[in-house]
This record gives sequence, C-alpha cells and structure tokens, in this order.
Amino acid sequence: MEERLSARNERVKPRRLYLDTSVYNRPFDDLSQARVWLEALAFAIILQMIESGGARLVSSEVLEFENSRNPFAHRKRWVSFYFGLAKDYQELDESIRKRALVLESQRLEPLDALHLACAEEARAEYFITCDDRIIKRYQGEALKVMNPVNFVISEVIGDGGDQGKQ
Repeated sequence: MEERLSARNERVKPRRLYLDTSVYNRPFDDLSQARVWLEALAFAIILQMIESGGARLVSSEVLEFENSRNPFAHRKRWVSFYFGLAKDYQELDESIRKRALVLESQRLEPLDALHLACAEEARAEYFITCDDRIIKRYQGEALKVMNPVNFVISEVIGDGGDQGKQ
C-alpha cells in the first residue's frame, strides 16, 4: 500500500480518486468561461497530486468505453494517456450493472450510474465530476461526489472539510 508523509511527518494514505470523463475533457472546452477555466486548472492540480503520489487514480472499463466514443482522435489519445496514470482499474461485472440500475432510480443517466457503480466497487473515496446533475442526484454513501474546484479547495488547500456528499 502506498503512503506519503504529511506536513507533520505522519504517514498518510493517498486519496483514491475516480475522475469522470467530463474532468478529463475539461481542458478542451471553452476556457474563456471562468468556471470552465477554473475546473481545467483544478484538473491540472489533481494530475500533479496523482503524479506526486498524493492521490491514487482509479480507472475503469466504463471510462475506456466512453472515451472510445469520443469523435476527436487527439482528445481520445490525450485522455487515454492520463488513464495510464491509474494504479487501479475496475472492470465491468454483473454486480456493478445491478448497482447501476439502483443508481439510475436516482434519476442518474445510465452511463453516469455505471461510472458511479465502478467507483464504489473500486473503493474510490472521491468521484470528481464537472456535471452538476451527478453531484446533486447521487444519494449513495460510499463516495464524496464533488466538482474538481471544490475538491482542490476542500481537500488540497483546505483541511479536508466536508464540501461534497458522503
């Protein structure tokens, strides 16, 4: 199990993060909008955390499937490159499909429900997304579901306060 030292030289387990495809693709959106620019910047900070060992990235078969449907080849390659930083990979199985059906009853889109079910099964602590509907509708208790900017403010800059749903 990977650990790092905190500022007080205490051993700290890296946070386990599952990033929604909206986060991986945020740098390609219209960066002239303040929110989009901030989310892209937060994504860059999260990538630095992952590369330095302060966070552990979880990927999944569902992420790969969704990325394979991206019509822009350069974006698809770029996102696939960052999937390679993942230390953990969740395959799709019947238990995940069943959990996704339950999550769909919370008015989540089927693909979003599959992502959340994969993140839960992989024991991610955080599900990071730019999709406000997912943040509002997820009613599970296994994940903190939050926007990348709120994650950085709460978990990186702040003291780990409760800015997301648990």
